[in-house]
Amino acid sequence: MKLNTLKPAEGSTHSRRRIGRGPGSGLGGTSTRGHKGAKARSGYKRKIGFEGGQMPLQRRVPKSGFKNINHKEYFVVNLSTLQKLAEEKNLTKIGIAELVSAGFTNGKELVKVLGNGELKAKLEVEANAFSKTADEAIKAVGGNTTII
Repeated sequence: MKLNTLKPAEGSTHSRRRIGRGPGSGLGGTSTRGHKGAKARSGYKRKIGFEGGQMPLQRRVPKSGFKNINHKEYFVVNLSTLQKLAEEKNLTKIGIAELVSAGFTNGKELVKVLGNGELKAKLEVEANAFSKTADEAIKAVGGNTTII
């Protein structure tokens, strides 16, 4: 062991400068806070969006649009998809459980059936919502629709 190879123990030294510990430290006096103003004083908390008294950006920019809190987001299934599913799995009744097992939805989403495509099979369909054309097309083939 030599004096020139000695090092302090791991974690025993502090990398940051200690401020506000007198003029001898070189960081006494204002303690890196500068002179006067809100930031120099104790208890200062930065307000989100505060721009030094200037009108903040979120108040300067014009507002537009509307977010409807009652809007429902549906997972959409078309009649062509139902027809394909009925042919592949030989089904007469299609509900949420069948759509989950086929990998279309996770079961937590609301399902709406739309009238895109052609339906030939007589099906009993359960869903959260139906478009008017889908409802008519399912009933025209002799099927039945049930809203859950």
